Amino acid sequence: MSNDKIASVTLGNDGPEVGVQGLGCMGMSFAYGPTTDEAEARATLERALELGVTLFDTADMYGMGKNEEFIAPFIQANRERVVLATKFAIDPNPDNPAERAIRNDPPYIRRAVEGSLHRLGVDHIDLYYMHRRNPDVPLEESVGTMAELVAEGKVKHLGLSEVTGRELREAHAVHPIAAVQSEWSLFSRDIEENVVPTARELGVALVPYSPLGRGFLTGSFVDADKELSNDDWRRTLPRFTGENAEANAALLAPVRAIAEARGVTPAQVALAWAQQRAAVHGLTVVPIPGTRKRSRLEENVAATRFELTAEELAALEPIAGQVAGDRYADMSFTSAGRE
Repeated sequence: MSNDKIASVTLGNDGPEVGVQGLGCMGMSFAYGPTTDEAEARATLERALELGVTLFDTADMYGMGKNEEFIAPFIQANRERVVLATKFAIDPNPDNPAERAIRNDPPYIRRAVEGSLHRLGVDHIDLYYMHRRNPDVPLEESVGTMAELVAEGKVKHLGLSEVTGRELREAHAVHPIAAVQSEWSLFSRDIEENVVPTARELGVALVPYSPLGRGFLTGSFVDADKELSNDDWRRTLPRFTGENAEANAALLAPVRAIAEARGVTPAQVALAWAQQRAAVHGLTVVPIPGTRKRSRLEENVAATRFELTAEELAALEPIAGQVAGDRYADMSFTSAGRE
């Protein structure tokens, strides 16, 4: 693996400069089963920075703050070299994390940012996302409060996650939005209809989460119920269990064929596709695949230097339209019903 650093881009018109691929930190301590080698996960953070990955993404709801606490020592030790992104809005019930509310009201936002700053041990957050949208709270109020945090120096740049094109436009009119984080992969392309064109027009960057389909696009598992640990959240997702999983696994045939022909991995094919959305759609795109292992990180980063041909892109084009099952068991927590 080359030690050459990856290229960098700017998030939004006036946002931070980051590596063209970021690192999703959620799985290091939350959602994807137990972290059996914490030292390796921490070494992965360090290796990412060596390779030019500078955008590190977490959220206050990942493990009810535990993920922020997990990455805090790394962030503090490298504060001037990293771009720290975290999120607010998903408010789990401490007694039953499966129960959660979406909070966009100003008092909650102010409590949330103070909590994140404390857990992370920093005096400001570089990119602060609204994790989910509660349509009962006017965007003028919630984004207006986020803008106040910028004015106070607690936050540098603003982001949104799982919003519609209309909501992005409305929010951007209140305060410039540097980035929109939404699921975008060979399996999930609905944002291309409205969100992507709006982001391109406004100069907002796209930060695809789950660009590897939560690992499914790598071929590392087929049926989550049968292959993943009991505490792995992917067992609850419709695409990865039962008949849906079997049907979706068959869709990976062109991914595997391209990988074999080019001497790369299926993960690199999927990530190269995501990276090339920048050229296809004419906007900044910074995927944030997650991993706990340096070897997987190096594999992912190498995909930034791998380009798919027009013929290969054409072979991959039909996949998303054939995927069986929704992204989540409860799609009300996404923008799907509001677009």
